[in-house]
Amino acid sequence: MSTTVSPSADGPSIDDGSDDITQDVAFKMLSSRRRRHVIHYLLQREEDVSLHELSKRLAAWENDVHYDEVTYKQRMRVYTALRQSHLPKMDDEGLVEFDPDAGETRLTDEATKLEVYLDIVPHDEIPWSSYYLGLGVLSGVVVTVAWIGLFPFDVLPGIAWSAVVTALFVGSAVAHRRHDRRNRLGAEGSPPV
Repeated sequence: MSTTVSPSADGPSIDDGSDDITQDVAFKMLSSRRRRHVIHYLLQREEDVSLHELSKRLAAWENDVHYDEVTYKQRMRVYTALRQSHLPKMDDEGLVEFDPDAGETRLTDEATKLEVYLDIVPHDEIPWSSYYLGLGVLSGVVVTVAWIGLFPFDVLPGIAWSAVVTALFVGSAVAHRRHDRRNRLGAEGSPPV
């Protein structure tokens, strides 16, 4: 593989010949909730999806109604936005193959490279890194106080406190894994919020 250096307004840039999605493109594509919903639904499907089906599924999610209860007006609002804006943009970036004449779309292999950017942190939650930092600090305080022998921490032996700290981290890891599975684009059901 050859690399070339090409000048640009921002200085030289390196083109290593890869077609990887850049961070800017990933964030631009994922900044739209509707485009995230498109990716979420297409990740669940392995075949071409009609624009009619895709717009109806997204309208159901956006209006919080059952798929069969989506009105014509709700579906057409999504259909128009997908056809005129979102799917052409996603097609231009190589994330989907969109055929406007056939009214069908599919996810490309390139879209799977978005996986690294798909960690969804709902607005009302703290990031897991902050949670684990807090848990680590709390565990350090508990172990230190138990080592010093302050009441009530002197009631249990050191090995018991080690077991408590270990159980806290294992329990947190299990909860974190379940949380990630529910909040992953492409998981069954409606998309994460």
